[in-house]
Amino acid sequence: MFARKEFLARLIIHSLKTTSGWLEVACAIMIMIGTYWFSLKILSVISRHTQQRYVKFTMLLHLFSRLLWPIILFISTAIAMVIWRATTGESVLWLQLTAFTARWLLMIRLIMAILHNAIPNNRFNERYERSLSTFLWICFLLWLTSLDTFIIHLLKSLALPVGSTSLSLYTVITGSIIVGIAIIIAMWLSRITEQRILKADKLDINLRYVLVKIVKTLLVIIAVLIALPMVGINLTILSVFGGALGVGLGLGLQKIASNYVSGFIILADHSVRPGDRLNINNFTGYVTKITARFVVLRSSDGSEALIPNDTFVSNTVINDSYSSKIMSTNLTLQVAYNTDLPLALEILKEVASKQARVCDDPKPNSFVTGFADSGINLYVNYWINDPENGFMSINSAILLEIWTRFKEVGIEFPFPQQEIRILNDAKDPIACHTTLRPTNHATMQSAYPEPLPTALSVSSSYHSGQQTSHD
Repeated sequence: MFARKEFLARLIIHSLKTTSGWLEVACAIMIMIGTYWFSLKILSVISRHTQQRYVKFTMLLHLFSRLLWPIILFISTAIAMVIWRATTGESVLWLQLTAFTARWLLMIRLIMAILHNAIPNNRFNERYERSLSTFLWICFLLWLTSLDTFIIHLLKSLALPVGSTSLSLYTVITGSIIVGIAIIIAMWLSRITEQRILKADKLDINLRYVLVKIVKTLLVIIAVLIALPMVGINLTILSVFGGALGVGLGLGLQKIASNYVSGFIILADHSVRPGDRLNINNFTGYVTKITARFVVLRSSDGSEALIPNDTFVSNTVINDSYSSKIMSTNLTLQVAYNTDLPLALEILKEVASKQARVCDDPKPNSFVTGFADSGINLYVNYWINDPENGFMSINSAILLEIWTRFKEVGIEFPFPQQEIRILNDAKDPIACHTTLRPTNHATMQSAYPEPLPTALSVSSSYHSGQQTSHD
């Protein structure tokens, strides 16, 4: 059933010249179409009954839906091969080719499903999936036509000297593939472990992140150490690469190594935690993710900054939520000079206390901060339980409530006004009935050759009263 030596070009041509060969081709096509239709029916029934249930098993359901058709196709083809040989007594060709295709399709879909779950954040997109699938199908055709034997022999003849030993190109390629597969499996296991560790609420959040990084690093190292001997690579050869890596760390990779070490330091000393509000390099944001190399800060406008880990060790970082999550904010406003200040201060405290996001301890407080040109400056201070939700909405709600309460009790908000005074010492009827209009000194001298006994004074003042004019 799995021997490829039967698949020769002359056998395929001979099969197409016989009636039984065409019957076998038709049987293989009917099996493929029938099993595909049957798998779609099963999936439709399953999706209809599990639409609202089994949300936790979404990954397993997706894997099952991807593997159902290849499994049914392979089983059906194997049964058809047995029946064909028992009834006709002839060897099978196209059914065996269909079985090979089903088995290879099953392997490809299984690899794709593992990659989708092993690589985080769905970075394995459709483009890479199609490319890898195409490469695997090409490998299948090479294996089926026996061209892989020639290619393997050619790769084995190309040797690469490494120290006192030599590595063939075939060993390097197969070793890279096996190491890559081992690393992917290690990443898959580490991701499952990460999900379980992060759900352990009894552990500190930083300790959970440290354990996740340690487990991931150990699994990758173990995978590499297991995979290399499987392809015949002696681990002593790694000493050459270890020396080169040490030189690279000393010369150009020390910054990267510093970031990785600093990542473990900031997690171990609890200086930075997910959800903390940080201010660094004039950028304020909340910690959304801590990786081995950088920390992600997200600001209130949605922009994100990737801060290297060594910055938190070597520079000054303002952590607004280091010891407490609550934050203080304030509003300033101005009232008229005829305001009942004790009443206004009490209203400010009451309005701030009524908001659900404002803390009860410490309580809101209000103060008189100064006497300005237009009115008296007031200041209200309060603490917010959830600063990560922003300050604009809470400030707007408090200001609207203050405006409503001040209107109810008759407290006025001052606005700038200009007062014009006309001072007239002599009782000159002409001057008293002269209309005030913009003019200059030359015009006034031509209209009045003698010095005027009156004095014109314009002064600016800002208060909450009405505009007055005095003659």
